Amino acid sequence: MRAEIESVAQEIQQAMALLRRHLDWDEATRRLDELNALSEDPNLWNDAARAQSLMRERTKLEAAISGYRRLETELADSLELIEMGDAEGDAEIVADAEAALEALRAEAQRLKLETLLSGEADGNDAYVEIHAGAGGTEAQDWAQILTRMYMRWAERRGFKVEYLEESEGEEAGIKSVTLRFTGAGAYGWMKTESGVHRLVRISPFDSAARRHTSFSSVWVYPVIDDTIDIVVEEKDCRIDTYRASGAGGQHINKTDSAVRITHNPTGIVVQCQMERSQHQNRARCWDMLKARLYERELQIREEKANALEAAKTDIGWGHQIRSYVLQPYQMVKDLRTEVETSDVQGVLDGDLDRFMAASLAARIAGAEDGAQA
Repeated sequence: MRAEIESVAQEIQQAMALLRRHLDWDEATRRLDELNALSEDPNLWNDAARAQSLMRERTKLEAAISGYRRLETELADSLELIEMGDAEGDAEIVADAEAALEALRAEAQRLKLETLLSGEADGNDAYVEIHAGAGGTEAQDWAQILTRMYMRWAERRGFKVEYLEESEGEEAGIKSVTLRFTGAGAYGWMKTESGVHRLVRISPFDSAARRHTSFSSVWVYPVIDDTIDIVVEEKDCRIDTYRASGAGGQHINKTDSAVRITHNPTGIVVQCQMERSQHQNRARCWDMLKARLYERELQIREEKANALEAAKTDIGWGHQIRSYVLQPYQMVKDLRTEVETSDVQGVLDGDLDRFMAASLAARIAGAEDGAQA
């Protein structure tokens, strides 16, 4: 068999080995059998919360195990066809099998990346905050462009996006926005976007058509479910109400329905204005505050809190994770992974997978190095 075919096969086999090791194969198959048996219990749905949790676990395990088995079967079939085609001198069979093998390599890499979405909250929905930084109106416009970019990315993945809070800019764009992304693995993927994003372009707000640099920050934290118990003392918080602005229906701007909660011990601030009543916005804020505190605890556990807080100190020069250059050339470059592309418009239209994948791949490399050590 040709060396290039062996190389592709070896790459797929390495991805499969990581998948199997990550799954803890024997335990995963045993647990799936257990969950399948539980799903047939007619009393399971007497406790709806427990049933939903078990069904989510079952779906995730079933997808991982079936994905591995599909790789195993299709790899064996493709290699067998290539060997048969070579023996019979049938170039068409070989070409088809090689194409299938390439597609299988891409699938193996995708599944390999998704093994990283196994953190405590990686499968959860995500809250995403976007804040305009240095640059005035230019930065506020940039924050709105980023918002659109992430909404387009969510559309590609079939995620639902919900506005929770939005503060409009004085002339254009937005000062800040809080969104909720709902979909499997939303937090696991979106957490790779946390940081400061830098834009360089000819400003549409500058009559002299000069080049401007502006910054906006993106911070991501997981939506927590009922299985995660976060206690927040109301005495530790300041609760403010104010008149909502922006989108939100006829009720907006008529009452002080918007709510802002400040957690005094940590300085964390959350706000919501998109629900019709102050009671609903208050409930949303408590959920968001608990999620922020939970994400903070996760960061502390991972010993990354200091680096994260340092990165959050200033939305400006020296803190960016990615640069988007529209002038004098076209380039988007991630400064953490060195991944870059000249397809700026594609990126701004939501083509972010290459950047997210590279960030997850860097973590995979660390996991593999650790496993080999």
